[in-house]
Amino acid sequence: MNKNTYKTVTFAKGEMHVYDFGNMKLHAYKTNDLINDEVFIVQKDGQAVVIESPCFFDNNKELEAYLDSLQVKTAGMLIAYHGAGASCCKNVPKYATQNAKDYSESGGGKALIDNFTAAFGDAFDNGIHTITNIIGAGINVIGGIEFIITPTADAFDIAIPELNAVYTHMLGHDCHSIVAGAGHADAMIAQLKDYIAIGYDLILTSHYTPEDLKDAETKIAYLENLKEIAAACSGADEFKEQVNQRYGNYSGGNYLDMTAGFFFA
Repeated sequence: MNKNTYKTVTFAKGEMHVYDFGNMKLHAYKTNDLINDEVFIVQKDGQAVVIESPCFFDNNKELEAYLDSLQVKTAGMLIAYHGAGASCCKNVPKYATQNAKDYSESGGGKALIDNFTAAFGDAFDNGIHTITNIIGAGINVIGGIEFIITPTADAFDIAIPELNAVYTHMLGHDCHSIVAGAGHADAMIAQLKDYIAIGYDLILTSHYTPEDLKDAETKIAYLENLKEIAAACSGADEFKEQVNQRYGNYSGGNYLDMTAGFFFA
C-alpha cells in the first residue's frame, strides 16, 4: 500500500485519510491539534479498533461522529503513549499493557499530561482513560483483528499483520524527534532497520501521517548525523546551531531543544 493512496474526508478541524485494503480499511485521523496528534482506526467485518486517543475535546467529538458514520461496532481502543482524552469513546473497552497504564497514570506520560494541561487549558482533555483490559506481549485479537504487541520502555508498539503495517510513537522523516542521547539514537536506528528488514508497507506514528521504508531510511541517516554532530560539539547551543544548519527545514524545534538537553545534560 502506497502511503499516498488514500481518500480524504475533511472535518471542521481535522481530516481523515482512508486507505482501502479491500477486506480492511485503515482510517488515519490527522487531528490538526496543537501537538499534531494522529489517531488510527482499523476496520474489518463490521468492527473497528481505535489506536490511540485524541487529547482535545473538539477532536474527541469529531472522531466519535466519524465512528458513528461508519456504522460499525467499535470493539476496542488501544491506549499506548497517549493516555489523555478520557471523554472520547467512554463506553469502548480500553486495552493497554501494564507499563503503558503506569506510564499514563503515574509515570512520564502523566507528567506530560500535566504539562499540556498547563499549556493548553480547558481545550485539553486531561482525563486519563480507564484501562479495562490489560494485554501482554505477542498476538492479541480484538474485534476479529490480530495485533502483535511489543512492549517498549514506556508503553508498547503494535504490528498489524493483515495491513503489513506497524505503529510506534514517533518517526517523522522531516521533523526532529526526542533523542535521549547516543544510546537512544542507536536503539531507534536498530528498530528502524528491523522495520526495513521485515518490509512493512506503512509505519504509523502518533504525530505524523503514515510513512514508509524510504522515510525510515531518511530517519536513520538523520540519527547517524545527529550522533556525529553531537560528538563534534562542546555544548547544547553549538549542537543546535549545527543541526539547524543541516536540517533548517525540519519542524519540531522544541524536540531538538529536548534532544540537546539529553546530549549535553
